[in-house]
Amino acid sequence: MREITFNDFYQLYQKESFSILDVREVEEFETLHLEGARNLPLSQLADAYKQLDKDNLYYVICKSGMRSARACQFLAEQGYEVINVQGGMDALE
Repeated sequence: MREITFNDFYQLYQKESFSILDVREVEEFETLHLEGARNLPLSQLADAYKQLDKDNLYYVICKSGMRSARACQFLAEQGYEVINVQGGMDALE
């Protein structure tokens, strides 16, 4: 699985535009999220992943990096190009 540290991700985020997939639950996302991030909770991923574009590269983030790692594994198995953001939103605080 491809991964990036939160610090490296955040430096890219400040300079470039790319697809961010936030797999935290809706309440967590509404409390704090990165501008431009798309919320698709891990609990709904198996039913909703087909709405994602296979031509996009997705940076996948959660609270600490655990749910995003599981989401990345699942999405990669479905043929999506994904990068797990290590440390997740906890690294922002």
